[in-house]
Amino acid sequence: MRYLHCMTRRILTIIVLLTTITTGVKAQWDVQFSDYTALKSFYNPAVSGTEGKLNVNAAYSMQFLGYENAPGTMYIGGDLPVYFLSPRHGAGVSLLSDQIGMFTTTKISLNYAYNMKIGKKGRLAIGVQGAFLRESVDPKDVELDQTNDPAFPTSQVNGQHVDLAAGVYYYHPKFWAGLSTLHAMAPTLVMSEKYEVTVPRSYYFMGGCNIRLKNTFITLQPSCMVMTDLTSWREDIQCKLAYEYEEKKLYFGVGYSPATSATFMVGGMFHGIKLGYSYQMYTSGVNMINGTHELVIGYQTELDLFKKGRNLHKSVRWL
Repeated sequence: MRYLHCMTRRILTIIVLLTTITTGVKAQWDVQFSDYTALKSFYNPAVSGTEGKLNVNAAYSMQFLGYENAPGTMYIGGDLPVYFLSPRHGAGVSLLSDQIGMFTTTKISLNYAYNMKIGKKGRLAIGVQGAFLRESVDPKDVELDQTNDPAFPTSQVNGQHVDLAAGVYYYHPKFWAGLSTLHAMAPTLVMSEKYEVTVPRSYYFMGGCNIRLKNTFITLQPSCMVMTDLTSWREDIQCKLAYEYEEKKLYFGVGYSPATSATFMVGGMFHGIKLGYSYQMYTSGVNMINGTHELVIGYQTELDLFKKGRNLHKSVRWL
């Protein structure tokens, strides 16, 4: 069952799915968002609250568009700083729903991060995540060449388990980097006496920097992400060209994953409202028009209630 779910991220028909099971090929469990820098807290709980603002993001990814039973992933998450006396604490919550044919994965997560000052401008955050993971297999809409195939249940089955994640994250005005592990417990979701799925422990490295072009409002933002479950690997590199002025931002970007895909993205932010679109075009095995469309919508606002001058009110008698 583990092989079934993992391979459906790359294979979209049941016939091809069954073929890949017999060969024993494996792929990673987690969703790979095209614009990963917009959703860093999804991969690393230590990112929660580090921007000093309330961040709310929603993403929808339509993968392998044009194929039957194509994957569709919805993500909603938010994080914010939680100010005590000192230092800064962060918290976050998220919901993920990932549907691929007969398989549906649901994950509800709570994040906590503790960060401290390192040097003059840098900060180091350590984060943990507790999650509830649920896997459902419903074969009712799937037509099989062989009836009563033991590889598939005859009715819907479900399994659930708690999950843990942890990470560290260093951030500075000019660069950032993070290391995290998801599914630290490698949980096994038992759906029945015959069907269970083990989620592999996975590791992520992300890093990037901000390079401001001289005498302009333009910034180059190169970044990379490496993902592995120690069996398979994926590397992504990305670069955005961003124009920022006051509370307005506009960016264009490109990304590349060796032997997998090329990505094009565009987006911006206006007074705290974020909107981004990306298209991931696969470089082998899939037509150019059958790539992945991804939409990210978000909102960001200041939340530091302890800043000097915040929430002060003048009396009308002194105006």
